[in-house]
Parts: sequence; C-alpha cells; structure tokens
Amino acid sequence: MTLADDPADDLGLFGPGSVTWRLHEEPILFLAGLRSLFLQALHPRALAGVMQNSDYRADPWGRLVRTSAFVGTTIYGTTAQADAAGRRVRAIHARLRATDPRTGEEFRVDDPGLLRWVHVAEVESFVATARRAGVRLTDADVDAYYTEQRRAAALVGLDPATVPGTAAEIAAYYDGVRAELAISRDAAEIVVFLLAPPMPWGLGFTPVRVAYTAVAVTAFGLLPPWARRLYGALNLPGADLTASLSVRALRAAINTIPRRLYEGPNYRAAMARAELAGARSAR
Repeated sequence: MTLADDPADDLGLFGPGSVTWRLHEEPILFLAGLRSLFLQALHPRALAGVMQNSDYRADPWGRLVRTSAFVGTTIYGTTAQADAAGRRVRAIHARLRATDPRTGEEFRVDDPGLLRWVHVAEVESFVATARRAGVRLTDADVDAYYTEQRRAAALVGLDPATVPGTAAEIAAYYDGVRAELAISRDAAEIVVFLLAPPMPWGLGFTPVRVAYTAVAVTAFGLLPPWARRLYGALNLPGADLTASLSVRALRAAINTIPRRLYEGPNYRAAMARAELAGARSAR
C-alpha cells in the first residue's frame, strides 16, 4: 500500500478487512507476547543476542512497552509510521553483535535466520493463543494472516519471499528449525525471570504478583508440546485442556472491561481514519 496524498486516508500496511486488524483487536493477544518469549528463548543464538545486548533485567516493563508500541505501530499505524518504526529497528539491529555461547563465534543480531525465528515465533503465538482462547479463525483466515504478516517481516529487514506465509509453511519451518533449538542455562533463567519478574510501582508483594504469575504460567502452558518437552516440562494428561480453559476464562474476563480503558492510541487513530475513509467512500 502506498502512502496517500492525505495522511488521513492512509490506512497503513493492512487496513479494514484484513485478518490482521480483526485478530489484533483481541486484547488476549498480550498473552501471546509472553508465549512468544518463552518460545524464542529456546533458540540459543536468538537468546544470546538478547542477553548480551539488552537491559531486560533492569527494565523489563520498559522493554515490554517498547515492543508493544512497535507491534501496535506496524499493525495500526500509517504506512509512514510503520516504515519509520522499521527503519529504527533495522538501524539498532545493524549495530549489534553477539557471541554464540556454544561455539564462541561472533554473529550479527540482524542475521536473517534469527529475524525469521523471532518473526515466526511471534505470529504463530498470536494465532495459537487466539484460537485456544476461542477467537474464531478459519484455516483460510490463518493463512491470510500469515501472508499479511510478511509485510511486517519486511520492516525488520527480511525478504518476504523467505518468510513462511501459510500454516503449512509455518509447520514445515518449525520441523526444520527444531534441530537448532535447545534448553540452556540461560533459557531456564529466562523462564524463571518471565514467571516472576520485578513488579513495577511497588506491586511485588500484592495480589498483582499472584495474578501475573498465573497469567505467565498459562502462557507457558500454551506452548507447543515439543517446546514444553524441550524445557523438561511433563506433558501431563489434561495439560493442554487446562491451558485452553484458563485462556478462555481470561479472555472472557477481559471482555467485561470497557474497551476504551485498554485501546491504544494507534488503534484509536486507525479506527478514526477507517471511519473517515468509509464515510468518504459512501459519499
């Protein structure tokens, strides 16, 4: 999509009618972000890139806010806003290097293989979490979403042609990459950290801590069985059902909250532009 002459007409990379807009209206997708982090940590190089270049321990919530802002901009921002966000991320990644903890080899953080792993873990987590939570997505919807998300992959520097664009391609990608995945001491530390990070605003010794941990445990339970096995978690009978029931209950609870209380500025601006475009089209 090209940038319109009037920025008010620019509906961004996806726009109304896209599966991307429909799916990302679901607030339960915040849980998918956690699931994705658990999954990404199983790739030793991807994890090394984060641990050697990030202040996630000192500022986990700030990092979460920045990541959420980037996703929100790529999904609901204008084309210009999404392109600008992509340029910033590419510039940061281009400067970063890390050392493989197993081989001692230095590598670039913007290596296409690593970027592809992060992208796939993220978009597959969005789909898997939404479906487990009861969001209605047909198989055709899922394939359309993965194909649409190739545009987001291009923003971070990937060739869209090299990014899986259907559910079958995602499954084949996972089959091919699993040989590179492994549990490590760092991955175990990440899991512990994600389950019990330092809470902001003095909330560490309040019910908020208990609620957050319950949510994080649910996100871990939504991982594919093969990922849970890599972490050494027992696939007990009923584990998948328990995770599904938990995420459905959480979605139902969130849906009782008025949307205006959690709608982000990117979303509200996008809806305003879409409404204006619809009114102009009707005229």
